[in-house]
Amino acid sequence: MQNYHEMLMQDIRFEEGLNACMNCGVCTAICPAAEFYDYDPRKIVDLVQSGDNAEIEKLLKSETIWYCGECMSCKTRCPRGNTPALVVMALRTLSQKLGFFTESEKGRQQFAIKRTVGENIFKYGYCVASYAVSPEMHAEQGPIWKYILDNSTDVFERMGGHIDELGAGPLRKIPEDAKTELKKIFEVTGGMDFYNDIERHSKKKAAEMGLQFSDKGIDNEYFIEVFTANKKDHHNK
Repeated sequence: MQNYHEMLMQDIRFEEGLNACMNCGVCTAICPAAEFYDYDPRKIVDLVQSGDNAEIEKLLKSETIWYCGECMSCKTRCPRGNTPALVVMALRTLSQKLGFFTESEKGRQQFAIKRTVGENIFKYGYCVASYAVSPEMHAEQGPIWKYILDNSTDVFERMGGHIDELGAGPLRKIPEDAKTELKKIFEVTGGMDFYNDIERHSKKKAAEMGLQFSDKGIDNEYFIEVFTANKKDHHNK
């Protein structure tokens, strides 16, 4: 078994996020996610601090590390200056690098995020491009989202937006050279390797699940599965 604790120690977020936990539970008391999900940041930090690699591996494969909303409320209250949310970030990254994220329902959703929000960065220059959202995939938005898309120019111009126009202003078109530079930044910093890890491990999991997988886009069985799956057992009982 690999030494996951040592691997976590190489992540600056882990180093900055975990000084010395005394297991007081203040982080859990203030945590919004802990109120609704089967999630306890105190237990996570205490477990990681123990250095028990077998238990850390279970954590890396679990649903637990994907419940945190990264609101950083825990950072504001910890008497020891710990930041459980940063510890969770480090755990998530290691889980993605090792492919353990595919072992949980919420973890597998990282593939859907990469194929949508992640790739929007290169297509549009924005993580979330309002005009790229599909109403059919977000029924919870009701009819208003389709109306906005059908009348996007009029709606957004009233709010000062400049859709598909070069220059200043919100929703402006990002120049191609800027998007090319952005892609180069991902390549130099390892972001592209990180994306490739998610793709590689997701493709392997799709094969294990017997689901069709395509190298591009969202029109494939595996994407639809991870985008829609919901066991409905994530909340506190």
